[in-house]
Amino acid sequence: MNYQIKKLFSSVSLYILSLISGVLMGLTVAPVGAWFLAWIALAPLWVLIVKHNQELAVKRRKFLLLPLFWGIGYHGLALFWITGIHPMDWLGVPWLASLAITSFCLTFVTLWGAAIVVTWAALMVRFATQKPLLRVLIGTAIWCALEGIWSAGALWWSSLSYTQSPYNLVILHLGQLAGPSTITAAIVAFNGLIAETWIKYKISSVSSAPLRFINKYSALAIALFISLHLIGFSLYNIPLSKTPEQALKIGIVQGNIPNIIKLKPEGLQRAIAGYTNGYLTLADQGVDAVLTPEGALPFFQRNLSRTPIIDAIKEKGVVAWIGAFGERGRSYTNSLFTYTAKGEALSRYDKTKLVPLGEYIPFEAILGQIIQRLSPLDEHQVPGSPNQVFDTPFGRVIAGICYDSAFSYLFRQQAAAGGQFILSSSNDAHYTAAMPYQHHAQDIMRAIETDRWSVRATNTGYSGFIDPHGKTLWISEYNTYQIHAETIYPRQTQTLYVRWGDWLTPLLLVLSLLGWLGLGVRG
Repeated sequence: MNYQIKKLFSSVSLYILSLISGVLMGLTVAPVGAWFLAWIALAPLWVLIVKHNQELAVKRRKFLLLPLFWGIGYHGLALFWITGIHPMDWLGVPWLASLAITSFCLTFVTLWGAAIVVTWAALMVRFATQKPLLRVLIGTAIWCALEGIWSAGALWWSSLSYTQSPYNLVILHLGQLAGPSTITAAIVAFNGLIAETWIKYKISSVSSAPLRFINKYSALAIALFISLHLIGFSLYNIPLSKTPEQALKIGIVQGNIPNIIKLKPEGLQRAIAGYTNGYLTLADQGVDAVLTPEGALPFFQRNLSRTPIIDAIKEKGVVAWIGAFGERGRSYTNSLFTYTAKGEALSRYDKTKLVPLGEYIPFEAILGQIIQRLSPLDEHQVPGSPNQVFDTPFGRVIAGICYDSAFSYLFRQQAAAGGQFILSSSNDAHYTAAMPYQHHAQDIMRAIETDRWSVRATNTGYSGFIDPHGKTLWISEYNTYQIHAETIYPRQTQTLYVRWGDWLTPLLLVLSLLGWLGLGVRG
């Protein structure tokens, strides 16, 4: 009996350790922002997987609980801000139904993210070898590949790479080489080497292994950490061109219209007055253009011509980018419109990545009836094309609306097509404050990867201006009405990532396969 109790306690302790390890990774992002924990938080799970994979054949379910708990700890904590959508009374959703929808959303996105970790652990056990360095290579390649697969879908946010934003700008510059996968690979590889150091240390404590084997992997980890940061530092210190001929003074208006009144007469009146007055003030300050948030004026474009802000544009002759709704047949789009100095619509960008459940129902044939029983909403929003271009009087621009910011390839494609700076338009009002700060962190990564200045306008915060090195030049306060202007400089440079995309993940996979076939199978 004592043996069984001790064995049970040992198993529970492993699951708790795995959960705590995942929670530590979750603390790397807002609201805590302890980014340095990312460099050690995966190592405990790595050790558990390597040390206990011998039991996989007979205890598969128990084994897979280890990565599941880690994934729940990380993604559950990192995405806990999603609970801010409750209560959804501003959409007419009853309190209990809102709680049910919110609980479902948090559970689903947590398990969806945790599925990456579970899949990674299963593949690690299947393909990893007894050779530690090859195991690190394979583990890094698999994690990067899984993040690439997940980010190609509709539901994506918490890559390991964004644990370093906005604080570790030096390492974020590796994103200029091959995108977010470069930072993810660095984190996974370093954690793997730390884990292998521990595993070798435990083996040496009961054997006569030479001391050089004890320190081998830790030395490699330190060398990797330093060398990658030196590469990032060299990219970080490249001077930015700021010629007066290129300068553009851009203004933003943060309307601060709470969602609970956004679609009511009071909210519409506040939006019209706030954005019109903000535009006029900025125009008088001599800006070249004004950016408004996602859905700033919740009208269809055909009705915008009857709003005072269009009259203000015709009067002042300053370009404006207005967040409103576009039409596509019987459906509508969440769009950003360019209005020229004459008050004429020139171009339109439609939000590409819609928020599941918030803007559309995934697996509608299956989940549609269930969701509609809980909510009176009848959404017919449709996404924009992933290969849009956004031309303005200042040349081609990279545009992103809200959730688009999590998908780096959308910004890379627009940069490759000639986009010279980034316009990010968001609402973010229906979540906790951690979400807009994480959103700001995503936009920092997109600015660095594409080597572009970024202008970010939101409804309630955080709005901001970011330079190509990821430095936040100005950031708004939260839940306040604000206007602000900064000077940015359009750029036509192309980073390695913009030109070649994510070339690193395929390379790691090929090297892993060659190593596994050449050494791993025999190992």
